[in-house]
Amino acid sequence: MNKQPTLLIEDLAFAYPDGNQALYGVNLSINKGERVALLGPNGAGKTTLVMHLNGIHPTAHGRVVVAGKVVDSHDKAGIKEIRSKVGIVFQDPDDQLFMPTVGEDVAFGPYNMGLRGEELERVVDQALNLVGMIEFKDRPPHHLSFGQRRRVAVATVLAMKPEILVLDEPSSNLDPASRRELADILRSLHITIVMVTHDLPYAHELCERSVILSGGVIVADDKTEAILKNDVLLKSHRLELPVGFNL
Repeated sequence: MNKQPTLLIEDLAFAYPDGNQALYGVNLSINKGERVALLGPNGAGKTTLVMHLNGIHPTAHGRVVVAGKVVDSHDKAGIKEIRSKVGIVFQDPDDQLFMPTVGEDVAFGPYNMGLRGEELERVVDQALNLVGMIEFKDRPPHHLSFGQRRRVAVATVLAMKPEILVLDEPSSNLDPASRRELADILRSLHITIVMVTHDLPYAHELCERSVILSGGVIVADDKTEAILKNDVLLKSHRLELPVGFNL
């Protein structure tokens, strides 16, 4: 008996109100525990696709299924459940950190899901431990470095115990040490990861599988190494490995 994928996207198409067609029929299946890089040029539809995973964009054509549940933006209770299953870490951590302390930021989501008292504290501490930030629990987020704030942003999502962790350009603006620390954290998580990135070496380091989205459709889905070795494929979709990077 085949196991049900943790994420299933079928024939997903989407146009913005101004008529700009961003997705033309995306099909994608991701199994539990996979780490998949979502690659593609600017304007390919990557962010639009990600915004469908937890109902930020309503599904106008096709369907999205998370952990066996269809994403339906008209089903308010269902969307709340989906948003606890699909955690999105945005490119700018300051979009997610707005409370007086790190601990309060991490507690925000679980508190709104009904957790209180010792159980809430345990979930917060667990999430901060996963990203190596427990000693900063009582600090204001704006006192942290950019890399530390990104790790706290990851913790705010992990505190919700999601099925899928979606990261938008996780390595952007990180110094080499912060980049390595985040990679170590992501490798240690036993969770399905979808990583939107232009950073091909980071995709190679963290994701065995990569998907290229270009022109609103998936044009490649293969082992990351096979995709990165295909110079013609990369060039035709405006993707480049850094000079001197060897597979």
